[in-house]
Amino acid sequence: MKKIIFSVAFALLPLLSWGQQVPALDQLKADPRKSYGTDYPYLLETPTLTKAPKGYKPFYISHYARHGSRYYWSTSLYKELDTLLTVAHDKQLLTATGEAFRTKFMAAKQELMTGVTELTDLGWQQHQGIARIMYNNFPEVFEKGGNVLAISSLVGRCVISMSAFCQELVQCNPKLEIREQSSRFTLDGVVPTDGQNPVKHNYPKDLKPRYEQHRDLFKGINVLRDNIVKRMFVSTEGLPGRMHHNVSNLINLYTSLPSINHEGMMEGILTDEEYAAEWENDNLGVFSWVYSSQYQMIPILQDIMKKAQAAIDGTSDRVADLRFGHDTCIGPLTVLMGINGADRDPEDPNEVKNCYQSWETCKASNIQLVFYRNNQADVLVKCLMNGREATLPVPTATYPYYKWTDFLQFYTERCNQKF
Repeated sequence: MKKIIFSVAFALLPLLSWGQQVPALDQLKADPRKSYGTDYPYLLETPTLTKAPKGYKPFYISHYARHGSRYYWSTSLYKELDTLLTVAHDKQLLTATGEAFRTKFMAAKQELMTGVTELTDLGWQQHQGIARIMYNNFPEVFEKGGNVLAISSLVGRCVISMSAFCQELVQCNPKLEIREQSSRFTLDGVVPTDGQNPVKHNYPKDLKPRYEQHRDLFKGINVLRDNIVKRMFVSTEGLPGRMHHNVSNLINLYTSLPSINHEGMMEGILTDEEYAAEWENDNLGVFSWVYSSQYQMIPILQDIMKKAQAAIDGTSDRVADLRFGHDTCIGPLTVLMGINGADRDPEDPNEVKNCYQSWETCKASNIQLVFYRNNQADVLVKCLMNGREATLPVPTATYPYYKWTDFLQFYTERCNQKF
C-alpha cells in the first residue's frame, strides 16, 4: 500500500468543473513530479463528477488505457550506465555524490536488468485502483453483471495490466463475465501500428505541429544538464559515450525510480523541482511525437464508435469494452480526439503547454467514455481523461455530456477526412 499512498500523496489540486483546467505551470508547482511526463506514475484520485441530466443513467463504458508503471523499456540504459559508472570509478572521476549513486546502482543492477520492460507491482496496483474507481463511479453499468470484452497489445506488461484491471472488476462483482484477449485478431482496436497486425493502413504519419516552424520563439531554461555533470563527475575526460547522451540516460533513470521502488538512488544529483523548471521544453518534444502519428490511431477510434453503436442498438450485450496498449497509442489518440484541446496545434511554442501536458500520457493513463440514456432511448456520452471530466471538440450545451449522435457524426467525419 506504500506505493498507492505515493500515488495519492499529491492529490491536492482543486476539483474543477465545466472544462476549467488548472494552468500547467501551477500544476507543476503543486506536484513537481508531473514533469516526469510519460514516466509519471498514475495519480489515483476520485474527483467529484457532474451528475447526469435528469432521467439519464449510465449503461456502457468504452475504455483505452496505457499499461501501468514498468521498468525501463530498454536494456541499453542500464548497460550504458553500468559502463559509464565503472569507467568513471576506475579513473577516479566520480564525485562523492557520484560514488554514492554508483554503489546504489550496482546493488540494484541485476534487478533492473532482469526486470527491463516488465510491469512492476505499482503498475498492477494502478490498474486495480482504476478499475475499482470506475466500478464505484458507475455502479449502474456493472451491478447486474453482464459481458465485458478486454483486448490487449501482445506485450506482456499490457497483458498483465489487463489482468489486474479485470480481476479487480470481478472482485467488485463476481457476476461479471469478462473475456480477455491478446491477439493479432484485435490489434486494430488497440495497437493498429503493430507490425503483426494483419490489417494494413496507409494513414499519414510523421506530421509536424505548427509550432516547430517558430521554435525560436521559445526561450527555455537549460542548466540542468550542466548541473548533473558537475555533481556527478570531477572531470569527463576519457569517459565513454557522448556526455549529452549519458546525461539523458541519467535523467531517464531518475524519472523511472518511483515506478520501480528505488526512490532515493540518485539523491543529490537532481531534484524534482529542478527538473520541473525545464519541463516545458521537454513537453514540446513529447507533443511533437504524439501529434505526428494521430491519424494512425483512426482504427482505434473507429473500433470505439463501432462497438459503442452495437451496445446502443442492442446487437452487442456487452456493458464495457476495455483496451490496454501503449503511450504511443493513447498519446496520439488524445490528439486525434482533441481531448482537453490537444488538437489545437498552436503556432506559438509557448502555447503548447496550454493544450497538451505530457503527464496526461503517464503510466496507466486512460480514456473512459461513459454512455448514458433515458427512457426515450436518447444517448449521451461523457469523456474522462485520467479520471477527470474532459472537454471534446464536439458542440454541446450540456458539458460534460455530449449527444451521441453529435459525437458519432463529428468523429466519423474526422476519421473519413481526405488526406
